[in-house]
Amino acid sequence: MLENYPPKAVERAMKIQEIMLRAMSGKILWMQAAEILGLSARQMRRMKNRYEHYGYDGLFDRRRRTPSPRRVPLELAEKILHLYREQYYDFNARHFCEKLKTDHNIKISYNWVRLALQGAGLMQAKPRKSAHRLRRPRKPVVGMMLHMDGSPHDWLGTGDQLDLIVISDDANNEVYDMALVDEEDSASCMALIKNVVEKKGVFCSLYTDRASHFYLTRKAGSEVAKDHATQLARALKELNIQPIPAYSPQARGRSERLNGTLQGRLPQELRLRGIKTKEAANKFIRTTYIKMHNRSFKRKPELDGSAFLPVPPSADLDTIFCFKHERTVNKDNTVSFHHRLLQISPSQLRFSFAKCKVSVHQHLDKSITVSFGPHVLGYYSPDGLPLTLRKSFTKNKRKPTLITV
Repeated sequence: MLENYPPKAVERAMKIQEIMLRAMSGKILWMQAAEILGLSARQMRRMKNRYEHYGYDGLFDRRRRTPSPRRVPLELAEKILHLYREQYYDFNARHFCEKLKTDHNIKISYNWVRLALQGAGLMQAKPRKSAHRLRRPRKPVVGMMLHMDGSPHDWLGTGDQLDLIVISDDANNEVYDMALVDEEDSASCMALIKNVVEKKGVFCSLYTDRASHFYLTRKAGSEVAKDHATQLARALKELNIQPIPAYSPQARGRSERLNGTLQGRLPQELRLRGIKTKEAANKFIRTTYIKMHNRSFKRKPELDGSAFLPVPPSADLDTIFCFKHERTVNKDNTVSFHHRLLQISPSQLRFSFAKCKVSVHQHLDKSITVSFGPHVLGYYSPDGLPLTLRKSFTKNKRKPTLITV
């Protein structure tokens, strides 16, 4: 082991290896490496040959016979450095190490790869961060708490900023869904939460930042307003999901670290596949990348079981995850909504709905439904035109039904 070598010998070998790695990666010439080390061209060639035949052990004094614990052939080291420089130049060390194992069948330790890249000048060493001394323990069972956060970044490498919205589980790090959107807002967050509820079930709580589509904060830095519910907060309440606001980036440490991991991996995977559009990126994310990510980062929860509950039969997800507004019907049985007039058709419920309070539901697909209590009075296109097909739901499944207008 390294403790068998004198400290000066270890220091000298590390310096020689650092300079040789720079020459091997093409950063400097071998003649320049010889000048830096104070060696002649002949001595440099001998040192290179020893490194090629004996690995790291060849850099130590030949009078010592202690074997090196980190012997890597020169050809393999050169291959790894050239792969990083030519193909994986924007990957982080751990991501690159995984690619070596899966795509090139090179099994080598992460620490050797990291030190080799840093020694060759292909990667900057990051300053060591202090430990978080008040780390919150993870939830013991999946479904007890989910994290949701958006991360703005140049994900496609086109120079345009997009938001990547991610939902993950606090108990096991599993990512349930993610999507690239132009901007994180109520509609995009609702769509992802709805997808998770449909696939996994109703969870217990959702941990997010204090963005305006989640909460109303009347004064910067103050607590969120408990007497005001946003559309998202209303939808969560209807499913008995507790919203939990975070009051600092440190409180959302797991979400922030996940965003950093994704920023160091997803753009590179998209670049390797030549993906340059948001639609193609979202297809790749949902069909391939989420599974790849979970294979690497999903962990075993503390306890078995699940806190997810099935969606109640009476719950209509399309009318829960939508934008609800109260309106008063005009005298001509129309409803004014966002510069549109929605005409209510004759109904057996009442001769006229004038001056009645109705609910207007703007769904995620931009279609509109007008309801009077539990009764649907009309179903409209995004432009406000009445449709002959409306949404009726049986066990949370959409089924178009013909109605008379």
